[in-house]
Amino acid sequence: MLTFDDGPAAAVNDNPTVHILEVLAQRHIKAVFFTQTRAWNGGGTDMGRWLIRREYIEGHVIGLHSATPFHSNHRFMDREHLDQTMQLGIDDLRAETGAAPKLVRPPFWAYDADTLASYHAHGLRMLLTDLSANDGKIYGVNFSWHKRSNMLNHLTETRQRWAEGKMPEVDGFTPVVVTFHDVNTYTARHIEEYLDILLDVARELNVPLADKPFYDNHDELERAALAATVSGADSKPKLPGLWNWLWR
Repeated sequence: MLTFDDGPAAAVNDNPTVHILEVLAQRHIKAVFFTQTRAWNGGGTDMGRWLIRREYIEGHVIGLHSATPFHSNHRFMDREHLDQTMQLGIDDLRAETGAAPKLVRPPFWAYDADTLASYHAHGLRMLLTDLSANDGKIYGVNFSWHKRSNMLNHLTETRQRWAEGKMPEVDGFTPVVVTFHDVNTYTARHIEEYLDILLDVARELNVPLADKPFYDNHDELERAALAATVSGADSKPKLPGLWNWLWR
């Protein structure tokens, strides 16, 4: 299950979100896009709003990441402020797509019991991730020399959880959540390589793959994503990289 954070990008030329959408269309893949609806350099622009509409029209699942001008940490907001931003984000996405989002992902992977309570009060379910491309650094040096080894390490851990029966099964398959950032220009230029690496690493680890390893149907994707969400603050799933150390 492919997911993308922090978008959409606002660039008029050489837009990374546009490039990723084109690759997904060529491969008949549907993904979950966690959008920042009011980002000053993204979803809050005309280009950003147009891309949110395009993502929805092309059959992708649209989730909420934030509804603030910047990448604000939900855990550091008081409950009233967080509730306000959640409602703003829901209203923004409903205005662009005609539908309220069902999924949310916290910026910086930061959440606690109060954060989850706000999400649930607004009809949102929190989806974290199993694998991360570690591509969240958008500006400056944003490339990776360790694309394959990183995915291999993450999938090795995920395979163990799957073997222990700790992952949900949906429609006869076990969804594995993979996270990228569609505003990262390096990721956009190498997204096809990333997808090939994922499949290659899965085969190396003898992870059984579906005939269609990536979702190609909106409703099936959304159903799988909802099944993989975090139900309560006590579950403490592992977070990517240093975030697990920071927030635990």
